Amino acid sequence: MSMAVSHSTARHGHQRHIVYHVLVCAFALLMLYPIAWMFFSSFKPTNTVFSTAGQLIPSTWTLDNYVHGFAGFSGVSFWRYLGNSLFIATTATVGTVASSAIVAYALKRLHFHGRKVLFVAMMITMMLPAQILLVPQYLWYQKLGWTNSYMPLIVPYCFAIQGFFVYLIMNFIDGIPLSLDEAAKLDGCSYYGIFFRVILPLLKPALVTSFIFSFMWRWDDFLSALMYVSDTEKYPVALALKLFSDPGSTSDYGAMFAMCCVSLIPSILIFLFFQRYLVNGVSTSGLKG
Repeated sequence: MSMAVSHSTARHGHQRHIVYHVLVCAFALLMLYPIAWMFFSSFKPTNTVFSTAGQLIPSTWTLDNYVHGFAGFSGVSFWRYLGNSLFIATTATVGTVASSAIVAYALKRLHFHGRKVLFVAMMITMMLPAQILLVPQYLWYQKLGWTNSYMPLIVPYCFAIQGFFVYLIMNFIDGIPLSLDEAAKLDGCSYYGIFFRVILPLLKPALVTSFIFSFMWRWDDFLSALMYVSDTEKYPVALALKLFSDPGSTSDYGAMFAMCCVSLIPSILIFLFFQRYLVNGVSTSGLKG
């Protein structure tokens, strides 16, 4: 009797396992279909992209969209836009991760007057939509003479203005035993020595997680570039893609889809190479004492 019950339970568990994976795969295919449609559309002739929208696999394959896309506009190659985005995303991300780690360490490990007030202020900034600050920030950067440059897209992020990363790293530091700090103090380490020699090496999963998210957000940032960059040759990828679509004239949707596929490559590669650290940084909170 017990063997029959256990066999029935195992069978039902196996069926639930199969149903779960079928549903997950179906949902994944549903989410990936727009990307697959864009990818295959990039190999269709431009004049057939929307007339054959219901057909996923192209009946006629062409590489003209990639040739026209990389040719760019007004003598500016699309490689230039990729380089602009890479420069902005990399420098802003390095500044974000470095400053967020320092601020998180100070708020979590150092004891000073106003620490709780600063923490509350940081949490409040996480609740403010970025669009609310667009006008005052633009006026401020205009007074500084930073408009039509990369300064507004890079410099502010070097001062830990994104509370999400500070909070993420703080939670990770919270799991690092205080005994490590105390042992470092006995060895003569200052607060700087403790941070650089003890805390920072243990923050690798959290730092890589912050790097991935920050890089993707800066790479895809369209609104900030639209606000502050006016010269076409300075456009990042997110802003340059709109040049393929001209409501007042003809639009080269095939080339736009081709360059959209190219612009996804850096984010995909970073995610694939650092996926292990991303999972560790999100699912853990540091070392357990």
